[in-house]
Amino acid sequence: MEITEDNKGKRVLLLGNEAITRGALEAGVDVATTYPGTPSSEIADTFSKIAQEATKQDKDPGFYFEYSVNEKVALEIAAAASFCGLRALTCMKHVGLNVASDAFMTYMYVGCKGGHIIVSADDPYCHSSQNEQDNRYFAIFGGAPMLEPTTPQEAKEMTRIGFDISEQLELPILLRTTTRLNHARGPTVFNALQKPRRKGHFEKNPLLVTVPSTARAKHPVLLQHLDDAEKISEKSPFNEIITIGKPGDIGIVASGVGFDYAKEVAEDMHLNVRILKLGMTHPIPRKMCEKFIDSCETIIVVEELEPILEQQFKTFAHDIGSDVKIIGKSTGHFSRLYEYTPDIVAAAFSKFFKTKNPYPQPFESKLKLPSRPPSLCPGCPHRSTYYAVKKAAPKDTIYPTDIGCYTLGKAPPLEIADLLLCMGSNAGTACGLAVSTDQKIVSFMGDSTFFHSGIPPIIDAVHHNHDVVITILDNRTTAMTGHQPNPGTDIDGMGRPAKRLNVEDVVKGLGVEHIEIVNPDNLKETTAAFKRAIDFKGPAVVVSKSPCILLEVQRKRKAGENIAIYEIDQSKCKQCKTCIGRFGCPALYFADDKSIHIDVTQCNGCGICTQICPFSAISKKGGKK
Repeated sequence: MEITEDNKGKRVLLLGNEAITRGALEAGVDVATTYPGTPSSEIADTFSKIAQEATKQDKDPGFYFEYSVNEKVALEIAAAASFCGLRALTCMKHVGLNVASDAFMTYMYVGCKGGHIIVSADDPYCHSSQNEQDNRYFAIFGGAPMLEPTTPQEAKEMTRIGFDISEQLELPILLRTTTRLNHARGPTVFNALQKPRRKGHFEKNPLLVTVPSTARAKHPVLLQHLDDAEKISEKSPFNEIITIGKPGDIGIVASGVGFDYAKEVAEDMHLNVRILKLGMTHPIPRKMCEKFIDSCETIIVVEELEPILEQQFKTFAHDIGSDVKIIGKSTGHFSRLYEYTPDIVAAAFSKFFKTKNPYPQPFESKLKLPSRPPSLCPGCPHRSTYYAVKKAAPKDTIYPTDIGCYTLGKAPPLEIADLLLCMGSNAGTACGLAVSTDQKIVSFMGDSTFFHSGIPPIIDAVHHNHDVVITILDNRTTAMTGHQPNPGTDIDGMGRPAKRLNVEDVVKGLGVEHIEIVNPDNLKETTAAFKRAIDFKGPAVVVSKSPCILLEVQRKRKAGENIAIYEIDQSKCKQCKTCIGRFGCPALYFADDKSIHIDVTQCNGCGICTQICPFSAISKKGGKK
């Protein structure tokens, strides 16, 4: 693979996520762990591809990689490797750090031995997330040195150099990225690959056991390390001043992709400014910032999400008695909401500088285009499970759901998602609803979510005898983030055979007495199973087992098997709209004359539509490769 070439000076176009993987390889990473989550997924997926390719060739990839059961476990495994003197990387999306935070906060007290990079991929605008929290606060909260790259090239370099900084400070480094950086492509210049250390040695130290006396002893050490980190920040090449035009007394402060936009817009508007680019933002280089404040009459702060830099600069200005004017979110020039773009920055700059916006205003069409929200794939087994539940459950049933493809059941016509907080919350909120209302409760989670954080609330349901139906949609993969393996699959992230855990066996071991195992391809039996589960008094679990349709189609194509084609007999079709109005398969559509047809280019040949048509108007036509 090109990304593994030991070719110093080679220039390659890489995703920001791929560049992070490359940076870790150049630093000689020994252990990489993750729970997959967009926008961070490709970091780990690249490690996995490298490892699987090496496994196929019976070679050693040089590192150990795993898709851990959740982010907390991923961080703990990597931390243990660091305690043995190995270099480790853990990557996750921003909300994943919430899951890992219990370990993260104490880990900062005890510190690390081998370098450890913790990647938090934030998601402004919630492209694929349930919130847009700003994880820069975690660096301040936990006392973690933090780096924020602006380009894929810098992401690679910050990862590579970050390992050295981590070992120098004996602290893990938080590498904070955002969606736009993770999924942007940019030219990346390779450095030489460093050889991994492979095996370390754990040296026993009573200060690694965090009893209260240890914490009291280690907290002052953490603060001293942060003082040392600030000295590194003052000299860091990632913090620099960029001059545009003939600068006067107006300065711009920016970090992350905000810097890219600020620089681009300032150049296009022919402004005369200096930009303080902050790449190591915690600890912030205070002396450098104070000097910058002293040289300016006005400072514009460009940062997505929370006004963290803005507030710090206001504090610094107050402390040194400066009357510098600081422009940002507090002045209404920028929003705390969503993802920034060059257009947003240009609008703010043109307002402040009272100059013409150089960018053409977005074209607004008078035509109202229909929205195209994401939907469950044609043939997705979750759709037939949901359809069966809606047939079996009383009208006022509550449907707590979870993070995954199945969240798309929220959309019409299924509308089978009423409550969602976070990974694993479906079963926990189901238990809470059971003690709060007499309505029936049927919750949903995927197999990967079950292993991630769905087991403890099922234990709670069993122990307290909550009257709930908990559905586990076992499609044998982690589908939404890219079909990564989980404990319910028979291979691991390195492509090696792995022990497969059956969901129903685990559920039985938790003490659940009423367990239904169904194949959602059979609607009649699935509906009957849900009726039995709903009628049962106490906790019941339905395991709906059917592979992700995308993997199943892929398997059939590789095996040369036919994928069935279905058609609608227009003489039998009464246009009752059950197939579209209640089932909602995207492969079904209305023609101009209001007749209903199947789009064979979308149909994946599941055949569930033949079971739901009350007039038997749909039948198999033949097959296609």
